[in-house]
Amino acid sequence: MDRPNQTSPVVGFILLGLSAHPKLVNTFFVLILLMYLVILLGNGVLILVTISDSHLHTPMYFFLGNLSFLDICYTTSSVPLILDSFLTPRKTLPFSACAVQMFLSFAMGATECVLLGMMAFDRYVAICSPLRYPKIMSKSAYVSMATGSWAAGSSTAMVQTSLAMQLPFCGDNVINHFTCEILAVLKLACTDISINVISMTVANVIFLGIPVLFISFSYVFIIATILRIPSAEGRRKAFSTCSAHLTVVVVFYGTILFMYGKPKSKDPLGADKQDLSDKLISLFYGVVTPMLNPIIYSLRNKDVKAAVKNLIFCKHFAQ
Repeated sequence: MDRPNQTSPVVGFILLGLSAHPKLVNTFFVLILLMYLVILLGNGVLILVTISDSHLHTPMYFFLGNLSFLDICYTTSSVPLILDSFLTPRKTLPFSACAVQMFLSFAMGATECVLLGMMAFDRYVAICSPLRYPKIMSKSAYVSMATGSWAAGSSTAMVQTSLAMQLPFCGDNVINHFTCEILAVLKLACTDISINVISMTVANVIFLGIPVLFISFSYVFIIATILRIPSAEGRRKAFSTCSAHLTVVVVFYGTILFMYGKPKSKDPLGADKQDLSDKLISLFYGVVTPMLNPIIYSLRNKDVKAAVKNLIFCKHFAQ
């Protein structure tokens, strides 16, 4: 049945969240709140030590500080809204607020993809061309690389959000999600969205496909160089400098592939369970990866662990 033409334009969206599953609300509220606090603490400490410890004033830790700041921004753009939706079932969000939240989430996600690629290049130069590393990764170079990552992510987010928000929404305004996730919003448009689909496909190729290929080729050369190192201790030290970044990349892209690559159920009776499963996977993707990043870098990096210990002891003795 066609939607009636006389319906009034949508001025806000209703976030469905877990309103259809009230028994899960309290559990997930506490769980997500605790994870969000860990994200703020872990990434906040990483930012603090990369700024305060002079030994960490290198390109690698500059990118790490940017990654931690990005994770805080990414989760802050959505988690408070998610927590509020737990407390206020069927949360109504104004059109403009939905656009801002959509822009921030998309921008942070796209920026992280590019930033992880820049970090892979940094590790490639450090291991494959160590003598030229200071010249190639000069301060002006790595600051420009980080700035370009933020600019690229913000630019594509502006394009995608503008295209989505210009669509007419004249019927259903219930988003079956915790936030204004762009794909969930596009489903509510009462017009053809082929331009949006094409634009999203191009953005995915640029911000997902190209960084993955770039990172993959970088690590092919990195691994080949490490294997040519004659001593086992030398190989171990070389690999330890990039193992944390490689772990973060695997977690980040592995979760994305699991989210969008898993087969859809063809059983109509299981549609509600699948919708719940998809929403929860998306929810945990948005908080688990930012929570794991500082843990991975802290556990697998002696310099970071030493900087954190120095920071704690300095504060302790200062008191």
